[in-house]
Amino acid sequence: MFSVVIPGRPCLTDIVAVDSQPNGQATKFAFTLPLSPSFAELVVFLLPGTVLPPNTGAAIYIQLPDPNTGNPTDFRFIGALANEKPSGIFKIQAPSQANNGLSRSEAEQEDAMLDEGSAGNTIPSNGIATLGISIEPIQNIAPQLSALEAERASTSTALTLQTPEQRQQKQISTKMLAQRIIGSAFNFLASFAESDPAHKGHEVVPLKSFRDWWTKFERRIDMDPTFLERADPNAT
Repeated sequence: MFSVVIPGRPCLTDIVAVDSQPNGQATKFAFTLPLSPSFAELVVFLLPGTVLPPNTGAAIYIQLPDPNTGNPTDFRFIGALANEKPSGIFKIQAPSQANNGLSRSEAEQEDAMLDEGSAGNTIPSNGIATLGISIEPIQNIAPQLSALEAERASTSTALTLQTPEQRQQKQISTKMLAQRIIGSAFNFLASFAESDPAHKGHEVVPLKSFRDWWTKFERRIDMDPTFLERADPNAT
């Protein structure tokens, strides 16, 4: 009924049924996932022609080894599929990063967010994980989805609780900083441009003028390191 894709690996179809109903139909399945090479996310999807029973969904759980002992941790809910959503990408976090009932500082949450997508820092690089898929009533899955979304929203909100200066600093891209530095140099040097007798229509700037701009630029950086992050870095 299901298949799993881990980036860089073959498509997995060796699913194992771990229980069955009296009518012989299985409702719980498992995939065994070697953790090497490491990964940060995986894709789970319904195979073509698969239809879940009415009013049910496929709850997705992950069981990872404890990074300290290597023992399996508890299964953790990471999302769900349904007939209306037959596939999904699910991010994986190490047990220490997951919501385990312990509060995490803003710095720890930000580190986890920055590490997201970095395979080596997301889950252990060796051992075995178990991906569990359970066909359950929608009313059982919905509260778990709500709790998962609330957890993500809480993390996102915590990361945005920064001062206006911190938010502005993060919004300044490298490209924008480069543009402002070049703009500052151009505006300063333009007044020293002279026609080049050897090349009609061309203008040249004395090297001394560039040195003067650089001296002035360094002095201003020393006096006000954040002036480039403001809207008009050329304003005096």
